[in-house]
Amino acid sequence: MRHCIYPGTFDPVTYGHLDVLARAVKLFDHVTVAVAENTPKGPLFTSAQRIAMLQPNVTRFPNVSVTSFNSLLVEFAMAQKAIAVIRGLRAFSDFEFEFHMALMNRHLESQIETIFVMPNEQFSYTSSSLVKDVAKHGGDVSHFVPPNVAAALEAVFGTK
Repeated sequence: MRHCIYPGTFDPVTYGHLDVLARAVKLFDHVTVAVAENTPKGPLFTSAQRIAMLQPNVTRFPNVSVTSFNSLLVEFAMAQKAIAVIRGLRAFSDFEFEFHMALMNRHLESQIETIFVMPNEQFSYTSSSLVKDVAKHGGDVSHFVPPNVAAALEAVFGTK
Protein backbone atom coordinates (compact mmCIF):
# COMPACT_ATOMS: atom_id res chain seq x y z
CA MET A 1 0.00 0.00 0.00
CA ARG A 2 1.35 3.41 -0.97
CA HIS A 3 0.90 5.64 2.08
CA CYS A 4 1.89 9.27 2.55
CA ILE A 5 1.81 11.82 5.32
CA TYR A 6 0.34 15.28 4.78
CA PRO A 7 1.74 17.20 7.76
CA GLY A 8 0.94 20.69 8.88
CA THR A 9 -0.18 22.95 11.62
CA PHE A 10 -3.64 23.36 10.05
CA ASP A 11 -4.32 26.30 12.36
CA PRO A 12 -6.94 26.43 10.99
CA VAL A 13 -7.51 24.17 8.01
CA THR A 14 -8.29 26.12 4.84
CA TYR A 15 -9.78 25.24 1.48
CA GLY A 16 -6.21 25.40 0.17
CA HIS A 17 -5.19 22.59 2.53
CA LEU A 18 -8.19 20.55 1.46
CA ASP A 19 -7.36 21.13 -2.21
CA VAL A 20 -3.83 19.78 -1.69
CA LEU A 21 -5.34 16.82 0.16
CA ALA A 22 -7.74 16.13 -2.73
CA ARG A 23 -4.75 15.97 -5.05
CA ALA A 24 -2.78 13.71 -2.70
CA VAL A 25 -5.58 11.14 -2.38
CA LYS A 26 -5.37 10.57 -6.13
CA LEU A 27 -1.69 9.66 -5.84
CA PHE A 28 -1.69 7.40 -2.78
CA ASP A 29 -3.69 4.50 -1.42
CA HIS A 30 -3.80 6.14 1.99
CA VAL A 31 -3.09 9.66 3.23
CA THR A 32 -2.56 10.48 6.88
CA VAL A 33 -3.20 14.12 7.68
CA ALA A 34 -0.77 14.74 10.53
CA VAL A 35 -1.41 17.73 12.77
CA ALA A 36 1.74 19.06 14.41
CA GLU A 37 1.11 19.24 18.15
CA ASN A 38 3.89 21.52 19.30
CA THR A 39 4.96 24.11 16.84
CA PRO A 40 6.97 27.30 17.17
CA LYS A 41 4.12 29.05 15.33
CA GLY A 42 2.11 29.20 18.57
CA PRO A 43 -1.20 27.87 17.27
CA LEU A 44 -4.51 29.53 18.06
CA PHE A 45 -6.25 26.16 18.40
CA THR A 46 -5.12 23.07 20.30
CA SER A 47 -4.17 20.01 18.29
CA ALA A 48 -7.41 18.34 19.42
CA GLN A 49 -9.43 21.32 18.15
CA ARG A 50 -7.56 21.31 14.84
CA ILE A 51 -8.23 17.59 14.41
CA ALA A 52 -11.89 18.16 15.25
CA MET A 53 -12.07 20.90 12.58
CA LEU A 54 -10.38 18.67 10.01
CA GLN A 55 -12.34 15.46 10.50
CA PRO A 56 -15.74 16.50 9.11
CA ASN A 57 -13.99 17.99 6.09
CA VAL A 58 -12.12 14.83 5.11
CA THR A 59 -14.99 12.34 5.36
CA ARG A 60 -15.48 12.46 1.58
CA PHE A 61 -12.07 10.81 1.23
CA PRO A 62 -12.34 7.16 2.32
CA ASN A 63 -8.57 6.74 2.22
CA VAL A 64 -7.74 9.56 4.66
CA SER A 65 -7.10 9.46 8.38
CA VAL A 66 -6.33 12.36 10.72
CA THR A 67 -4.01 12.22 13.69
CA SER A 68 -1.45 14.35 15.50
CA PHE A 69 2.26 13.93 15.98
CA ASN A 70 4.91 15.32 18.29
CA SER A 71 8.20 14.08 16.86
CA LEU A 72 10.45 14.57 13.90
CA LEU A 73 8.31 14.28 10.81
CA VAL A 74 10.45 11.59 9.21
CA GLU A 75 10.38 9.51 12.39
CA PHE A 76 6.59 9.76 12.40
CA ALA A 77 6.46 8.87 8.70
CA MET A 78 8.64 5.80 9.22
CA ALA A 79 6.55 4.68 12.20
CA GLN A 80 3.44 5.01 10.02
CA LYS A 81 5.14 3.02 7.22
CA ALA A 82 4.69 5.94 4.83
CA ILE A 83 6.82 6.32 1.73
CA ALA A 84 6.35 10.04 1.20
CA VAL A 85 5.48 13.41 2.66
CA ILE A 86 3.14 15.75 0.79
CA ARG A 87 3.80 19.48 1.00
CA GLY A 88 1.71 22.20 -0.59
CA LEU A 89 3.41 25.01 -2.49
CA ARG A 90 1.27 28.11 -2.93
CA ALA A 91 3.86 30.41 -4.43
CA PHE A 92 7.53 30.57 -5.22
CA SER A 93 8.10 32.18 -1.83
CA ASP A 94 7.13 28.85 -0.17
CA PHE A 95 9.69 26.94 -2.18
CA GLU A 96 12.90 27.98 -0.41
CA PHE A 97 11.66 26.97 3.04
CA GLU A 98 10.12 23.74 1.76
CA PHE A 99 13.23 22.90 -0.27
CA HIS A 100 15.47 23.20 2.80
CA MET A 101 13.04 21.17 4.90
CA ALA A 102 12.87 18.44 2.24
CA LEU A 103 16.66 18.22 2.07
CA MET A 104 16.95 18.01 5.86
CA ASN A 105 14.29 15.30 5.96
CA ARG A 106 16.12 13.40 3.21
CA HIS A 107 19.33 13.66 5.21
CA LEU A 108 17.57 12.32 8.32
CA GLU A 109 15.73 9.53 6.49
CA SER A 110 16.52 8.89 2.84
CA GLN A 111 13.64 6.42 2.42
CA ILE A 112 11.00 9.15 2.75
CA GLU A 113 10.37 11.21 -0.38
CA THR A 114 8.93 14.72 -0.33
CA ILE A 115 6.36 15.50 -2.99
CA PHE A 116 5.34 19.08 -3.66
CA VAL A 117 1.75 19.67 -4.72
CA MET A 118 0.38 22.96 -5.97
CA PRO A 119 -3.18 23.87 -5.01
CA ASN A 120 -5.64 25.41 -7.41
CA GLU A 121 -4.56 28.97 -8.18
CA GLN A 122 -7.61 30.39 -6.39
CA PHE A 123 -5.95 29.26 -3.13
CA SER A 124 -2.44 30.47 -3.95
CA TYR A 125 -2.67 33.48 -1.63
CA THR A 126 -4.62 31.80 1.18
CA SER A 127 -2.80 31.01 4.39
CA SER A 128 -4.00 30.14 7.87
CA SER A 129 -2.24 33.24 9.21
CA LEU A 130 -4.06 35.55 6.82
CA VAL A 131 -7.38 33.84 7.53
CA LYS A 132 -6.89 34.33 11.29
CA ASP A 133 -6.02 37.98 10.76
CA VAL A 134 -9.11 38.58 8.62
CA ALA A 135 -11.31 36.78 11.16
CA LYS A 136 -9.77 38.68 14.07
CA HIS A 137 -10.78 41.94 12.44
CA GLY A 138 -14.32 40.82 11.66
CA GLY A 139 -13.81 40.02 7.98
CA ASP A 140 -15.66 37.32 6.09
CA VAL A 141 -13.55 34.16 5.88
CA SER A 142 -16.23 31.94 4.33
CA HIS A 143 -14.42 31.89 0.97
CA PHE A 144 -11.27 30.52 2.59
CA VAL A 145 -12.39 27.99 5.20
CA PRO A 146 -15.19 25.45 5.68
CA PRO A 147 -18.25 26.57 7.70
CA ASN A 148 -17.23 24.72 10.87
CA VAL A 149 -13.86 26.48 10.82
CA ALA A 150 -15.45 29.88 10.21
CA ALA A 151 -17.71 29.24 13.22
CA ALA A 152 -14.71 28.28 15.38
CA LEU A 153 -12.88 31.45 14.38
CA GLU A 154 -15.97 33.52 15.13
CA ALA A 155 -16.23 31.89 18.56
CA VAL A 156 -12.60 32.68 19.37
CA PHE A 157 -12.61 36.25 18.11
CA GLY A 158 -16.23 37.10 18.92
CA THR A 159 -16.78 38.42 15.42
CA LYS A 160 -19.05 37.61 12.51
